[in-house]
Amino acid sequence: MPTKLDMAKFAKFCKDMGFIYQSSEIYGGINGFWDYGPLGVELKRNIKEAWWQDMVRCPPPGPDGQEIRMVGLDCSIIMNPKVWVASGHAAGFQDPMVDCKKCRARLRADKVWFGGYYPTPVAVAAGQRPTHVIAVEADNRSDAEPLLDAAYRALAKKKKLPGDLQRATSFSALEVEKSGWELPCPDPKHEGCDGVLTEPRAFNLMFESHAGPIASEENKVYLRPETAQGIFANYKNVLDSSRLKLPFGIAQVGKAFRNEINPRNFTFRSREFEQMEIEFFCHPAESRKWYEYWRELRKKWYSTLGIKSDKLVPREQGKEELAHYSVGTTDIEYLFPFSDEPQELEGVAHRGDFDLRAHGAPVEKNGSGKELDYFDEEGWNALLQKELEPFKDDKAKREEMKKKLEAERKAEFRFVPHVIEPSAGADRFTLAVLCEAYTEDTVPDAKGNPETRIVMKFHPRLAPIKAAIFPLVNKDGMDEKAKELYRELKPYFNVVYDQSGAIGRRYRRQDEAGTPFCITVDGDTMKDGTVTLRDRDTLKQERIPMSEVRARIEAALRPGA
Repeated sequence: MPTKLDMAKFAKFCKDMGFIYQSSEIYGGINGFWDYGPLGVELKRNIKEAWWQDMVRCPPPGPDGQEIRMVGLDCSIIMNPKVWVASGHAAGFQDPMVDCKKCRARLRADKVWFGGYYPTPVAVAAGQRPTHVIAVEADNRSDAEPLLDAAYRALAKKKKLPGDLQRATSFSALEVEKSGWELPCPDPKHEGCDGVLTEPRAFNLMFESHAGPIASEENKVYLRPETAQGIFANYKNVLDSSRLKLPFGIAQVGKAFRNEINPRNFTFRSREFEQMEIEFFCHPAESRKWYEYWRELRKKWYSTLGIKSDKLVPREQGKEELAHYSVGTTDIEYLFPFSDEPQELEGVAHRGDFDLRAHGAPVEKNGSGKELDYFDEEGWNALLQKELEPFKDDKAKREEMKKKLEAERKAEFRFVPHVIEPSAGADRFTLAVLCEAYTEDTVPDAKGNPETRIVMKFHPRLAPIKAAIFPLVNKDGMDEKAKELYRELKPYFNVVYDQSGAIGRRYRRQDEAGTPFCITVDGDTMKDGTVTLRDRDTLKQERIPMSEVRARIEAALRPGA
């Protein structure tokens, strides 16, 4: 179990350091939207660039040692609304909601659970209406049960309920028939609300807008709730404009928007977020192999970038959790310090052929009417070569056999590919990196006395600032020599130059920013051309030639270092 973070204190630290700000804060902010400051934008950009480098430009070999072919896309945020009809989002991308008639809290009906309490076991068995109902918020029934019991004991202790009531099985707001019961507010804000809830009603999670000068129904469009559909809609374009052959992947990094009912846990659940997503297309017979490959690869990737493996929990979804199109899905979860249970960082889904079939369906069935199947030309040509080899000297027989093969076997080589989808949240991983890096430790100050410092122990590849260059003092040519080194490094890395304050204070500033290396130019530099390189985590200082500084930083930033 990780040490709990005071999230208010942590959010203030992120703001003060320039990692994350609340959007439009000077106007009171807006719930579910966040801005990245000078350090935060570098951190998030480094995360996206590391993902693109490791998964798109240079992915590791496939399960059989073959090279993986990957290309990228950057699709529009607003697409033809028919895309969302074909994908099922227009009709099915909605949550059942309940509202409190008093405090106006809006809650997901499947996350509000009730316990009906009865005066006797006989009343329970007879199915009578309970005399008391208690409500709590929980993700599922198993989580709700202990919360209901704890709430009942607390109320009984305060003499607000009798201590000998019997509870029947818990039920969610979705499971309540229109019986006239008044269901209580679960009081999510802990303000003692005694209001009652409305009946469940559908709430669409897609943000609506309008394209054109008139805000009419005909001009209605949506901000995309995911990046995947842009890839599926461009699948044929990519095939027609490239030399890609199965298996191959199409990747995209981009914004998505969901009208979350209850944004919470800092940036973890937001209404505007960024996805790093791959749609990997493969032969149906090989899809299970590729699903297992991507599942293992994606979990390992987080560990290589500084996330402790014991906090990463891959969890295979149960049948009742799977989306209707999913053959299998693994959630890669991380134990955030604000939660008692691991929370999703990424989903690796085996989507089968649902998406390409949906978008390739006839127009009258809400598809595009464009065929999105795949013809395995290499496999077909290999079969022809093998089967026609015995007739190479008999042209007539060869043509006869070829026509027979085309009639009987060619259809085998035309199919709709299966899709494996590793879908990661750039913002969620950024938050995980910030939580993982945040450390308070005690180190000796310049006089040897213990001093508490905050240090952000980012992996060097992700650190917003790679190195800070200091002159020990601003005289005797040290400042000019330090500026010279700064200018040499600046084209290759994000580095800073700092000459103000005592050297210890400058170290502490860079520790809080997560800078892995501090390089100090001092009197010895002027004599022998060496500088002091300080390591952020070990505090070790060593003399190295100034000419080797760039190579040392590059070595730390190399993938897998």
